[in-house]
Amino acid sequence: MKRGIWLGIGAYGIWGLFPIYWKWLQHVPALELVAHRIVWSFIMMLVVMTVTRRWDKFRHHTASPKLRWTFLLIASLIGVNWLVYVWAVNAGFIVDASLGYFINPLVSVTLGVVFLKERLRTWQWVPVGMAGAGVIYLTVLYGALPWIALTLAFTFGTYGLLKKITPLGPVQGMALETGILFLPALAWLVFTQMRGDGAFLHSGPVSDLLMAGAGVVTTIPLLMFAAAAQSIPLSLVGILQYLAPTLQFLIGVLVFDEPLSAQRLVGFCIIWLALILFAAEGWQHHRRKRLVVGF
Repeated sequence: MKRGIWLGIGAYGIWGLFPIYWKWLQHVPALELVAHRIVWSFIMMLVVMTVTRRWDKFRHHTASPKLRWTFLLIASLIGVNWLVYVWAVNAGFIVDASLGYFINPLVSVTLGVVFLKERLRTWQWVPVGMAGAGVIYLTVLYGALPWIALTLAFTFGTYGLLKKITPLGPVQGMALETGILFLPALAWLVFTQMRGDGAFLHSGPVSDLLMAGAGVVTTIPLLMFAAAAQSIPLSLVGILQYLAPTLQFLIGVLVFDEPLSAQRLVGFCIIWLALILFAAEGWQHHRRKRLVVGF
């Protein structure tokens, strides 16, 4: 279990440091950068699938037309999520992006209630309502919906919902998602190169290495997370997931000096309090359940 905790911390820690990685490539247009991420991630997943010998189960499940259509939607959602996130980071909206991943767990809970008919315990409704109030407050403060945060939260929340009802594991699912997006992404990269404004091979060896490395930094935390999820309780995974947006928020404010007014901080604090209550309620429920089983 201790190994699983460290793997979980490592996975969320890498995801939390993503803004620094993408900032190193801020001279590359977001669409081109995401295309590189897709292409190199797919190549990495092919290697991982071959080394771990997962092709038989992959072929069996992907024979279903329904699953292929489902993963077309899943791939579209993660593509939009990656594009908005990379654009937000390099456009100076890391704090807004981190808000999306703070909200995401509560969005996932709400989607579970609506689409999977899951039932919330009484005290779970309180943080969900508080998070909604925080979003409304920030909307009034901005004069517009915080679209970056909401887009990231709902695309990733819906992505998680659809992944929950498919039979493929995280590694095989990632291989299929990036495989669906591979040809369009590769076509875009070829087009930009032929047009003469592609960044790859024209921005120096460090940039080329970082663009190719996008596949590695995407795949490694995914594999670490998959291993962690198998060896530690889901409640602990739920707590660890807040590490990534916390790091992103701190990087945005402390490293890249993004503005954070007192009024905006109030909105963040409302949502953070909601998350603390949500995590505390889940921990208490898990503890009571374990005590009942123990007796």
